[in-house]
Amino acid sequence: MLLTLVTKAGAQAPSLEHIIADFARAKKFSQVEAVIERLAATGDPRAALALRSLSDGTLMARATDGRVLVVEGEAPNLVLRDAVSGEALTDGPVEASGLKKIKIKNSLRRKIAAALSGLTLKAKSADVRLTAARTIFEQSDASALEALDEALQTETDANVRSAFIEARASALLATDAPLAEKSQAIDIIAARGDRAALALLSAYANAADGELKTKLDAGIAKVEESLAAWSAAQNIWYGISLGSVLLLAAIGLAITFGVMGVINMAHGEMVMLGAYTTFAVQEVFRTTAPGLFDYSLLVAVPLAFLVSGTIGVIMERGLIRFLYGRPLETLLATWGVSLILQQSVRTLFGPTNREVGNPSWMSGAFEIGQMSITWNRLWIVVFAAVVFAALYLIINRSALGLEMRAVTQNRRMAGAMGIKTSWVDAMTFGLGSGIAGIAGVALSQIDNVSPNLGQSYIIDSFLVVVFGGVGNLWGTLVGAMTLGIANKFLEPYTGAVLGKILVLVLIILFIQKRPRGLFALKGRAVET
Repeated sequence: MLLTLVTKAGAQAPSLEHIIADFARAKKFSQVEAVIERLAATGDPRAALALRSLSDGTLMARATDGRVLVVEGEAPNLVLRDAVSGEALTDGPVEASGLKKIKIKNSLRRKIAAALSGLTLKAKSADVRLTAARTIFEQSDASALEALDEALQTETDANVRSAFIEARASALLATDAPLAEKSQAIDIIAARGDRAALALLSAYANAADGELKTKLDAGIAKVEESLAAWSAAQNIWYGISLGSVLLLAAIGLAITFGVMGVINMAHGEMVMLGAYTTFAVQEVFRTTAPGLFDYSLLVAVPLAFLVSGTIGVIMERGLIRFLYGRPLETLLATWGVSLILQQSVRTLFGPTNREVGNPSWMSGAFEIGQMSITWNRLWIVVFAAVVFAALYLIINRSALGLEMRAVTQNRRMAGAMGIKTSWVDAMTFGLGSGIAGIAGVALSQIDNVSPNLGQSYIIDSFLVVVFGGVGNLWGTLVGAMTLGIANKFLEPYTGAVLGKILVLVLIILFIQKRPRGLFALKGRAVET
């Protein structure tokens, strides 16, 4: 019985410690590679520490006893750790001269990466398993096939299992498997439809011939079609995102220009004031309540509306009301006001850009298929929709909105009916300016906050208003989205500057046919 036990003990596979110790005895790269393969074959996740340390250049052999250790830090403060457990050793002071680095080359680093992927296929964390599958897919490592087959038998997470299947298909292409199996693998990779799949299939297509090359070319064509469709969808999303920004910048101008007929060249500065209000609010949160920073925008929105709206009312009462009926004079006067506001902001805050942070709920991005969508852009689209809906309700369901529409259709008749047209003018201008201010809150999350912020949007805002129809909210919405999507589809072919020029030319040609825009206002005053 004793002899049997000794024989069984001798027949057992060498322990992880013994395999790692063989690194100290390896004299050639081929011997180091053999040890790496033996560690990968154990399937023991504890081998990951030694493999990662070997790749990082921190796996060394101690001259006194030949023990392989993980060495951290710099002399004379070196820290020695066990290559299996990672525990720090307390063997006293360590001389750097008594440690010999285990050398590797780039091809061995690729082997290590593949081995680490195989060891992590059965990790407890789904994220770790997913990362391992993606690594195998990118490297197309045929040696990982057996480990993938074993992992697939026990995998229950749907996303990880799908990644395992794709990784297995990639690894299968690196073998001499029959054409039928490789064709099935190509279909799996092509169904993935991203650029990683395209790069993988293209690499194999360059070295293939016959039926396999035909199958690979068909897979490449399928991936390219998928990428083209997702690219178009991405451009539409970018266009909607840009359109929402233009809508926020132009919707206040649509009110003042449409109701009052005032060409307000200071409208962009109302946007700029809203952005600087956001900066000021965030500075207060940073210094007094940094833990509540995520709520700063909720405070900035009403404050920006009040600041810009108040400035708008002061402008209307102090200057613009004396210039009604004289559009050129209002243009020059409001342009002068815009210069005054810009210089005032430069004096108060300085000429350089100011940092406005994103709350945590507006940071990062997520993917839908091959589309990448940032949270700040998504929230701005939602915010633009909320602002549009609120303004639509104000104009169509409130007393102020009723009076605004009456003054728009026939100012003299509205005055004869007892409506205080001067009060309506002030409130309308304040409302339009206030909306421009909350547009500045949104723009501060995606653009530089500087005294010139408003100048970047004033021309586009006028284009949106004129194209959609002066004073019409639905026209402003359609105009903003149309111009945003048109710009994003033209930019890849013409560039940003030439794309805007082409859009401007198209709008000019459109206005020649429809001078009042897409949705022209109707009424006796308009018709006469």
